[in-house]
Amino acid sequence: MLAGAGHALAQPSDASRAEWRAFQSRFLAADGRVVDTGNGGVSHSEGQGWALFFAVRADDQAAFQRILGWTRRVLKRPRDELHAWRYRPEAAMPVEDLNNATDGDIFIAWALLEAGERWGNAEYTAIGIAIARDILRHLVRRAGAFSVLLPGARGFEHAGTTIINPSYYVFPAFSALARAVPDRAWVRVAADGLVLLRASRFGRWGLPPDWAVLSKADGEVKLPQSWPPRFSFDAVRVPLYLAWAGLGAEPAMGRARNFWTDPSHPFVPAWTDLESDLLAPYPASPGVMAVARLASQQRGNALPALQSLASVVSAPDYYSAALSLLVRFAWGDAEAAAG
Repeated sequence: MLAGAGHALAQPSDASRAEWRAFQSRFLAADGRVVDTGNGGVSHSEGQGWALFFAVRADDQAAFQRILGWTRRVLKRPRDELHAWRYRPEAAMPVEDLNNATDGDIFIAWALLEAGERWGNAEYTAIGIAIARDILRHLVRRAGAFSVLLPGARGFEHAGTTIINPSYYVFPAFSALARAVPDRAWVRVAADGLVLLRASRFGRWGLPPDWAVLSKADGEVKLPQSWPPRFSFDAVRVPLYLAWAGLGAEPAMGRARNFWTDPSHPFVPAWTDLESDLLAPYPASPGVMAVARLASQQRGNALPALQSLASVVSAPDYYSAALSLLVRFAWGDAEAAAG
């Protein structure tokens, strides 16, 4: 059975609306483009998907339409329903690489499905279904004994290995995608994703990496050569999505919690190198700290007080702000599931 939020969409709180307005004022351009202020002002399908999701959860249809219009007009790939992963506004060809980023497409599809339900818009539902179908068609592959979710349609499959990104497994979205496009492949991907996460234990704290290499022959998960071997800005989303999906008993949750609460740290570090155990020389952002607060709750314990979570206003950049909002909506879903 797929874990995830299968509840009716609740009306947003005043606090959620206020956080979304703050996000828009700082990071959303008038044309619907989400600006990554910590990365040279580029935009990503990830950011567009997150903003679409935020707009639905804040019941802001006008903003949703604006964000969707830019996303589909600028990022949609010509031969399928997926989206190019990056837009660079100052480049001669702002969309120079048509490869997609799977987590971005998952959030875009999830947001569209929720939008269709919330606002009774059949067109949104139809686009969400089409994207979900192409996720199955282009991004789910067999790698040895596992059914895996490719990080993108191109460049991640090799003769004996497959590259995976553990943070692209958006577990709370899978149940919504499976309801829209019924297929046992969703169950296999989710189940095998958890198995791979349990095998992804690196460094002193046994943490999942930002990127990993899966051996097709024996199923071993290894650290990559092409990316820094870190638990860092990607992998911090692993405990967020596990907590959001009600999978708080998964080992990766406890390991992340142990890392973030290790009393030997002079401060909560932004990352750790999984080969050397070296720590970032600077602290985690408020958004990462919000994820850490959510992950710190054992299954069955009380959630952190909503007012104690980081606000968009305190975020130094787009990514920290986005994490803060994601945690707030995960918190809301967990509260709703608890009754």
